Amino acid sequence: MSSILTNTSAMVALQTLKGINADLSKTQNEISTGKSVATAKDNASIWAISKVMESDVKGFKAISESLSLGQSTVAVARNASETVTELLTEIKGKVVAAQEENVDRAKIQTDIVALRDQINSIVGAAQFNGLNLLNGTEDVNVLSSLDRASDGTVTASNITVARQDLTTSAGTYGSGTSLSANATASAAAVVNTANSETLTIAADADVSGDSFSVTVGGSTVSFNAGDITGDQDAAALAINNAINALGLEGVSASVSTNVVTISSTRAFEDVSLTALKNGAGTGVTLSATDIGERAETITLSDSANVNDGDGYQVTVGSDTFTYVAGPGENMEDVARGLKAAVDAGGLTDITTAVAQNSSGQWQLKVDNDGSSLGFSVVGAAGGTASGGLFGLGGIDVTTNSGADAALGNIETLIQTSIDASASFGSDQGRIDTQSDFVSKLMDSLKAGIGSLVDADMEEASARLQALQVQQQLGIQSLSIANQAPQSILSLFR
Repeated sequence: MSSILTNTSAMVALQTLKGINADLSKTQNEISTGKSVATAKDNASIWAISKVMESDVKGFKAISESLSLGQSTVAVARNASETVTELLTEIKGKVVAAQEENVDRAKIQTDIVALRDQINSIVGAAQFNGLNLLNGTEDVNVLSSLDRASDGTVTASNITVARQDLTTSAGTYGSGTSLSANATASAAAVVNTANSETLTIAADADVSGDSFSVTVGGSTVSFNAGDITGDQDAAALAINNAINALGLEGVSASVSTNVVTISSTRAFEDVSLTALKNGAGTGVTLSATDIGERAETITLSDSANVNDGDGYQVTVGSDTFTYVAGPGENMEDVARGLKAAVDAGGLTDITTAVAQNSSGQWQLKVDNDGSSLGFSVVGAAGGTASGGLFGLGGIDVTTNSGADAALGNIETLIQTSIDASASFGSDQGRIDTQSDFVSKLMDSLKAGIGSLVDADMEEASARLQALQVQQQLGIQSLSIANQAPQSILSLFR
C-alpha cells in the first residue's frame, strides 16, 4: 500500500542520515579538539579520571618548582661549607706552624684572625632567597611529593634538610631541668701537686752481688752486680740518683732510707714503672705499675641523652665556661665544646684535653700548673645551642699553651665542617634524584592521560572519509524515498 501521508522509506532514510550526521559531528569534534573524550558527556568515568590525573600533574609541576628552590638553597649551603672547610684547613696550617717557638706567632695570629673573619663572612652570606642553612638549628622541609591513596586521600611528603650551624656563637645557657647529675667533677679544686708512687727495696745487708733494673716512662736505669756497695739504703740512693740523672720532663725522684718516691707532674699522661732485682721482682716492690696523669676531670654520663639546648657549665676559679649542645650531638660533643670554651678563656697555667675513660665515658680533663683553683660543673636544659664552630674565635697561638690548645680544637672544627658538607651533599643528591623522578612521573602521567582521552587521528581521519561517503549516500537515499510518492500522480492522469 502506498500513502502520501506516511513515507516509511523516507523516515528510515532520515533516521539513518541523522545517525550518520551525529557520528560525523563527533568525528569532526575529535579531529578539531584532538580528544576522543573532551567533555563529561563523551565518557563520564574516563573524563573524571583524566581530570584527577591532570590535577596531579599540576601539583607535581609545583613540586618540581619547590624541589628546584630547595636544590638551589642546599647547593649554596654545601658550597659555603666546603669553602669553610678549606679555610679551616688553612688555619690548621697556621696553627701547626705556631707550634715552633722560633716563629713570629703574632703575625701568624693575624693571619688566623683574617681567615676566621672570612669564615664568618661566608657563613653570613650563604643564603638563597633569605634562607641560610648555616645559621640556626631548626630543620627545613622541602616539598617532594604528593601521595594519593586508593581512597583518594592526598598527603604531602617532604625531604627534611637538617641545618648545619657553622656560626661561632656561644649559645645561651638555659634555666630548665637540671642536668647536673650527668656531669661529675673529680675534685673541688684543680691543683698542681705531683702524683707519686714508691719503690721499696727489701732489707739486705749487702747488695754488692745484686743487679737492679728500673724503667720509668720507657727509660731504664740499671746496675750490674758490684756496681753498688752497701745495704738496701745504698741501693735506693743509687737508683734515686740515676732516675734524676735521666732528666725526664716532669719526672723526679726522692729517697728516704730504702724507699724511692717517684713523682710526675705530667698532664694527661701516665708514667709506666717496672723494677727488677736479679732479673726478677723479688726484693723490690712498686706501689703501682704506673704514675697516674696529673689532671682533674669532668666525667660525663654514658647513658644520658643529649638534647638540643642542653647546656653545661664548668667553673675554674672565678671563671665560668659554657657549652650548649645542638640537635644530634652527644657527650663527646659536649666534652669538646667545654674544652673549646675553657681554652678560649685564656687562663694562665690551665690546659685541657678530651678522652674516654676505661668505662667509655667522655671526660674533660683540666690541668693546672699554677696556684690552686676551684673546680665544679653544673648542667641545665632549655638553652639555645652554641654554634658549630664555637671556639674558633678563641684560638690564640701567641702563647705556648694557646698554640697547644688550638691544635686539638682546630681538628674538631674541621671535622664539624666536613660533617656539614657531607650532610648537605647527601641532601642535595636526594633532592636531585627526587627532582628527576618527579619530571619522569609527570611525563608518565601526561602519557597516561593522553592514552585515555586523546583521539586516534589515523582512525578518525579514515572514519571521517567513510562517514562523508555515508552522508552522501544517505542524502541520495532520502532523495529517492521522497520521490516515491510522486509515482502516485500518474494514477490521476
